[in-house]
Amino acid sequence: MHILFLTDNFPPEGNAPATRTYEHAIRWVNAGHKVTVITCAPNFPEGKIFEGFKNSWYQTHDLDGINVIRVKTYITANEGFVKRILDYMSFMVTGFFAGLFQKKPDVIVATSPQFFCACAGWALSAVRRKPFVFELRDIWPASITAVGAMKESFAIRMLEKIELFLYRRADSIVSVTHAFKKELIERGINGEKIDVVLNGVDLSKYEPTKTKDNSLAEQYDLEGKFVVGYVGTHGMAHGLEHIVDVAESLESYDDIRVVFAGGGAARQKVVDLVREKNLSNVVLIERQPKEMMPKVWSLCDVSLVPLVNSDLFRTVIPSKIFECMGMGIPTVMSVPEGEATAIIRETNSGLVVESENVEQITDAVLKLYSDKELYQKIRQCSIESAPKFSRDIMAADMVSIFQKQNVG
Repeated sequence: MHILFLTDNFPPEGNAPATRTYEHAIRWVNAGHKVTVITCAPNFPEGKIFEGFKNSWYQTHDLDGINVIRVKTYITANEGFVKRILDYMSFMVTGFFAGLFQKKPDVIVATSPQFFCACAGWALSAVRRKPFVFELRDIWPASITAVGAMKESFAIRMLEKIELFLYRRADSIVSVTHAFKKELIERGINGEKIDVVLNGVDLSKYEPTKTKDNSLAEQYDLEGKFVVGYVGTHGMAHGLEHIVDVAESLESYDDIRVVFAGGGAARQKVVDLVREKNLSNVVLIERQPKEMMPKVWSLCDVSLVPLVNSDLFRTVIPSKIFECMGMGIPTVMSVPEGEATAIIRETNSGLVVESENVEQITDAVLKLYSDKELYQKIRQCSIESAPKFSRDIMAADMVSIFQKQNVG
């Protein structure tokens, strides 16, 4: 089977959409399928092209057996509604044209969060008369208004009409959460064509570790410290100003450090707040290449997973919780009650507290810091739960969905 996949995030970018697509694609290749990924020059989240790449109209290369096609787009940082829309729409156009020249695809897959990528996928499927699979990673544009990036308006209503059009025209929808599937059914989409394939973890890379990476621990003076880490994209949705407040409340504990590792639209806000508060217990680590992430995670004794207190985020499952399970790192989750909090409770892989509640987040961290027995129990439960969310399982499930479209 030839799988043609459109995504505007792909390695060396290391965010959740890029990682999911890559880790699935290499498994499809290993299973004997041909995989072509159409993407753009890597630039997320700073909006700066990665070293060694160019923003060219059409370039190809092989990545672990995956045929990667990179097209030219309007590139901007992950901030500002109008510029981001221009970014998304430019990929829709150039990605569509690149897809016209790919030989004999059996199925065309396009992924969100933003659905202009899915527009290109649908248009290609219509022109080439191939099944269209919409991988739904986010309810967009609802997530724009949820973080306050834009208010309800005519533009948002038009985007919602396009959103519903794509759901209806897709031959199959792959949702990354059960909550997304439920919402689509409530909005009139046929539930029979919606399958759920959760995010997961590559257990060959994210393994339990009892020691911090020596070079990184030495570089950031974290040897012998109890490290509380926020690792990942620094976005508006994460409310990281509250995590800075948590760090301030922990400043009297000499052997606790709070690490922010990653980049994104809210990164500078975090840096400015740390400087303003003159916090000596915060370590700031720049965004690292994807292959470095297991080493970065090894620094952490506890992982912080926050989201702002919006009803929309009841339906979101932050993918980093699965990587933490794989490495045996307990999670302190401060997100609205929903599917993600249920996973943490069912697997006993962390502690759940109220979204944006600085006091409760701090108390949970101190509980894991002081209660060694509880910490080890949660760590062991995390390790035991990880195989349920193996990428091997998720990749195989997606291929089964593609094959249901009578292809291959």
